[in-house]
Order: sequence, then structure tokens, then C-alpha cells
Amino acid sequence: MIGVGKIKQYSNVLDKPLSRGKQEFCLQVSLSAFAFLFSELVQYNQTQVDNIAELERRLEDAGYAVGARVLELLCHRDKGNRRETRLLGILSFVHSTVWKVLFGKVADSLEKGTEHEDEYMISEKELLVNRFISIPKDMGTFNCGAFVAGIVRGVLDGAGFPAVVTAHFVPMEGQQRPRTTILIKFAEEVLRREARFS
Repeated sequence: MIGVGKIKQYSNVLDKPLSRGKQEFCLQVSLSAFAFLFSELVQYNQTQVDNIAELERRLEDAGYAVGARVLELLCHRDKGNRRETRLLGILSFVHSTVWKVLFGKVADSLEKGTEHEDEYMISEKELLVNRFISIPKDMGTFNCGAFVAGIVRGVLDGAGFPAVVTAHFVPMEGQQRPRTTILIKFAEEVLRREARFS
């Protein structure tokens, strides 16, 4: 019989593979649809708060829920329900695997802080959530990267690496827009556990 092949049935949507054969296509959301939904999320939360810090906190909380779910999905599909136990392993996982699933590419850089032993930074020249956002003058320090910081915090907390994660703009010479840096400051217990492993 020509043209008849076996079609594998999946009992659960979580069992479906992320990629389709050799072409490595990932399921994608239209960029315009994402931009519209994200702008609505920002606008809704903006009406519910009185200051910029509270708006960033609400965006971070929304991102936290996304991060927790992304971790579960990726651990189930790609790692056979195994999770990272080492600090550099989880940072590499966030920098490459999580970033690639969410944004279609690996983050621009992952660096260790020079001033503090417990700080790491993930930098992105043009973070997707900041790409289509114009910030009014009265909200000068507002950074939509708080949503991504929440995603990173959700992934790290879910994996057992509690941390304070914040988003910051860092000006770059010759660039009109500053790059976004996600600053990760791990809890003391994470550093003690890592020292025991070494």
C-alpha cells in the first residue's frame, strides 16, 4: 500500500515531541500575537498599580508562573524527568535550553558577577519583551524584562535554586537602546550546597 504509514498516537499533549523529525521545527506563536497579548498584560497591570515597582513586581509574578511550567515541560520532554543539581548546570540550562524554547535562540551572554560570588548575569541585546514597548517619560525606569526575570526565577525556584532575579537596562555605546541584563543573586543555601558538591 502506497502512502500508508503508521501514525503514532499520543495519549497526552505533554508526550508530543517538541521537534518534528530532522527539520527541528518548534511550535511557535506569531510574534504579532505575542506582542499584542503582552502589551495587554502590561496595560491591564498598569491600571491596577500606583507605581513602577509594583508594576514590575506584578509582571515578575506573571513570569514566575510561566517559568515553573516551562521547567516542568522541559524536564518531562527533554530530560526524562531529571533535573539539574549543580549551579553551573542549571545556569547553562536557563541560558541555552529555556531561552531557546522561549525566544528561539540562546541568550547573548552568561557571566559571573565580579563583585559578589553569588551573582550571575544573563544579557540580551534586544530582549523580545522590550522590543515593541515604548516607555513614556514619566515611567523612565520601567523595564518589561521583569516578566523574563520572573520566568527565570520560576525555573530556578522549581529546580531547587532559590534566587532573587531582577531585570536592568545597561546602556551600550553606539546603540540607541540599552541591553537588558537579568541579574541572578542566589540564596546562601545554594552556595553552601554547591560548596559541598565540590
